[in-house]
Amino acid sequence: MGQDKGLLPFLGQPLIQRVIARLAPLADELIVTTNHKQAYQFLGLPLVSDTLPGRGALGGLYTALRAANHALVAVVACDMPFASPTLLAALRDLLSSGTADLAIPNSGGGQEPFHAVYRRQTCLPAIEAALMADLWRVDAWFAQVKVVAMQPPAILRYDPQMICFRNVNTPEELSEAERLATALEYQSE
Repeated sequence: MGQDKGLLPFLGQPLIQRVIARLAPLADELIVTTNHKQAYQFLGLPLVSDTLPGRGALGGLYTALRAANHALVAVVACDMPFASPTLLAALRDLLSSGTADLAIPNSGGGQEPFHAVYRRQTCLPAIEAALMADLWRVDAWFAQVKVVAMQPPAILRYDPQMICFRNVNTPEELSEAERLATALEYQSE
């Protein structure tokens, strides 16, 4: 996009504000990981810079889990305008009712680590070990913890249109997401 996606205007507000508004009713704590704290001051939320700079998405995930104060942590990318609080609640419930460390949806196109729920106590050391071993893939540490994956048929109960994983990477995708959001909001009236 050539600029910070979280700050892109989406239906008259920064995209990150839409994501936060969708998830706030579910969260006991909201934290924004960013290396551009000044740009996000307007949110009035805790802003945390990368603990280990230059480690990509896995470094950002590590930072988020390290900054969190709760046992279960939902992590969502700032460029997902249709992030689903009901799906995240279902993933949280999977972790709460079992022994898994990570509840992650499988969209059919792959796992969605930035719309997932993590058990902080077990995931944090596994991620740190991967980073210290110079492994940067977001899933590099999954074998070290117990992962429960939610498959598309179960996801459809919470997101019948399977749009919660849509992210915006191009101006065209942003425009299309705005059109879809407008249509969905119009339908719900």
